[in-house]
Amino acid sequence: MNVQNCFHCGNDIVKQEEIIFDEKSFCCVGCKTVYEIFSQNDLTCYYDFENAPGATPQDIKGKYDFLENEDIVTKLLDFQEDSTHIVSLYIPHIHCSSCIWILENLQKLQSGVSTSQVNFHEKKVRITYDPKKTNLKEMVLLLSAIGYEPYISLENYENKKQEVDRTLFYKIGVAFFSFGNIMLLSFPEYFEVGEFWIEQYKVFFRWLIFALSLPPFFYSASGYYVSAWKSIKSGLLNIDIPIALGIVVMFVRSTIDIVFDYGQGFFDSMCGLIFFMLLGKLFQQKTYNFLSFERDYKSYFPIAITKILANGTEEPVQVYDIEKGDRLLIRNQELIPVDGILISPEASIDYSFVTGEAVPIIKKSGDKVYAGGKQIGKVIEMEVLHSVSQSYLTQLWSNDVFQKKVDQKYKTITDTISRYFTPALLLLAFVSFGFWVFRDVSTAFNVFTAILIVACPCALALTAPFTLGNVLRIMGNRKLYLKNATVIEQLAKVDTIVFDKTGTITTNKKTSITYEGEPLNESELKLLKNALRGSNHPLSRRLYDFIPHQEKIETTAFEEIIGKGIFATFGEQKVKLGSSQFLQHMSENTHKKTKVHVEINGIYKGSYVFNNQYREGLEQLFENLEKQYNLVVLSGDNDGERKILEKMLPDSTTLVFNQKPEQKLQYIEQLQKQGRNVMMVGDGLNDAGALAQSNVGISISENVNVFSPACDGILDAVQFSKINYFMRLSKNAMKTIMMSFGLSLLYNLIGLSYAVTGNLLPIVAAIIMPLSTITIVSFVTLMSNFYARK
Repeated sequence: MNVQNCFHCGNDIVKQEEIIFDEKSFCCVGCKTVYEIFSQNDLTCYYDFENAPGATPQDIKGKYDFLENEDIVTKLLDFQEDSTHIVSLYIPHIHCSSCIWILENLQKLQSGVSTSQVNFHEKKVRITYDPKKTNLKEMVLLLSAIGYEPYISLENYENKKQEVDRTLFYKIGVAFFSFGNIMLLSFPEYFEVGEFWIEQYKVFFRWLIFALSLPPFFYSASGYYVSAWKSIKSGLLNIDIPIALGIVVMFVRSTIDIVFDYGQGFFDSMCGLIFFMLLGKLFQQKTYNFLSFERDYKSYFPIAITKILANGTEEPVQVYDIEKGDRLLIRNQELIPVDGILISPEASIDYSFVTGEAVPIIKKSGDKVYAGGKQIGKVIEMEVLHSVSQSYLTQLWSNDVFQKKVDQKYKTITDTISRYFTPALLLLAFVSFGFWVFRDVSTAFNVFTAILIVACPCALALTAPFTLGNVLRIMGNRKLYLKNATVIEQLAKVDTIVFDKTGTITTNKKTSITYEGEPLNESELKLLKNALRGSNHPLSRRLYDFIPHQEKIETTAFEEIIGKGIFATFGEQKVKLGSSQFLQHMSENTHKKTKVHVEINGIYKGSYVFNNQYREGLEQLFENLEKQYNLVVLSGDNDGERKILEKMLPDSTTLVFNQKPEQKLQYIEQLQKQGRNVMMVGDGLNDAGALAQSNVGISISENVNVFSPACDGILDAVQFSKINYFMRLSKNAMKTIMMSFGLSLLYNLIGLSYAVTGNLLPIVAAIIMPLSTITIVSFVTLMSNFYARK
């Protein structure tokens, strides 16, 4: 029978069942239909990434009718508003670049889909769609029709996706069982024991060894064959090709030895090779999982939310201490960290964190509000439905909408070396085999197999991710939370550091405040305290804490103009506070101190004067940083404290005052045009634009639930004086990567020199290979920990 492969899924086609369409062969109507869908929507380049990457669509008639039930759909959705629904679907078939490409182009196949993002590691796709144009059932049916049927379980939906895959453990167990028993049965021939009973049963033992070698060869090593075959089909050469080739060569050669009675073969070496390589893979997997767990666990943002206690008092608590049923106070510009029910009469919520759209949505009392929304306007209260989902907050923070384009230099080095490594390795193996085959056939096979196994670039490929992953963990332990590992590379390149003043180099906790002007009575203090209650500006928070406890009253209107001030109304009463320009009150400010002016019902009352307390260790920090970086203090305040800062900070520090938020952004832009790599350190409020513009944006957090989605890291305020430590650690991380590259290349050169000369047995190469991985991981861990302690 003539058999060929399906153009879409790659399965064998029996000639009588072949379906020809567009001069291409398909194994069934389903595969042809998928090709037609892609063809009609100009998506046929799906097949350019990899040959036959698709899966045969399954018959799912009626299977997803339950998705017509709105209550069920609501449970599955991550986010649900009038014109935007977001769902994360687990798709087991995701396996290659073609899958990523087609799943991130769903908007071309289905109207109503705005974006779709693939998480390749977790095999999930996150789809944002308009429920007025499409629905979840239609999307699930579309995904199933193109061979990407999602797994949806209404019972324990979350946990099912996180089941541990134990296949690797089973493969290691099978390989170890065969390896141990084959070694045991091979001892008589190893030691050339010539007793009669051994000679009589030698043939039986050899065939028993052959039988024991079959499960490891066909089952335990199957992953290498599949990976190598897919690599060859896609026209690329990955590292699994020489490994698979080495295993097959050893098996064939050992089988020939037994069949023609040349000897017992190398089945013990083959099974040992498979066992040790799988052990190395398990070690890599466990180390990655450990780093991932540490990252997830340590990534709790050092941000606080205000919890309203049973007696009505307010206290800041860490976001991960929030529990179901708690009542929270959300101020202007604060991030809503959990799903909940709105208690206040009305709220205006900006979901740009979630959707990328900055149009506020009006919610009424009793409506559900979702984690990731940002409160705009007056203060609101909400009741918590679920405790905080750290992974969800991290996912929002890492949303592609807010990602900066970063230089992937070190990843490119790894990719480049790996790309050319395999062809060079295969060439060296065949040349060495050709050289030795005319001298000693047995040595030739040993050399060929040892070269293929010992020269594995796994250790090389692991260098950058393990180093950066470990440094990410170390920084997290020390309360600098970075968005991802590439930020460390960017930190290492920084040559200019720009600091905001208020709330960044000054602290919110130790400021002395005095009042100048007409004394305020109790009712005026009540209005002022409640107007400040909704603001998150550092000066507002300090003043709010400074004013004595007052009865709480609801604002009828609230507006905070960034960099200027607050306007709040309470029925007929109006409160205005902020800069003198905002109040249009040009008072004399001979000392040019930081002031917040107060106007009630159109009458100017006076001002609160702030004697700023600078953060502990500021002078020493600037002194240390000055040696390697250009330093700038960029402030929205007047220059009243210029002389103080000039005395405190090094002479080379540039001081720039009276900067509006947009001017801060432009200043950063100008520095970048001069070729500077700029890090901005701010509080995430007035300097959100500057944080986004900078090469690295670090947001200082001090019991305030506000940070910019565009910031690359969040630094707990107590660690402010350690900024120089983090900068040095990032540079040393890059140094560790380079040293590790050198170590890995040295290991490969030494291993190959022994293998080429015939002095390295395949079984020894198999043991050395995972040891090299362990060596590299241990080296980068020790070095990064050494630099961390240093």
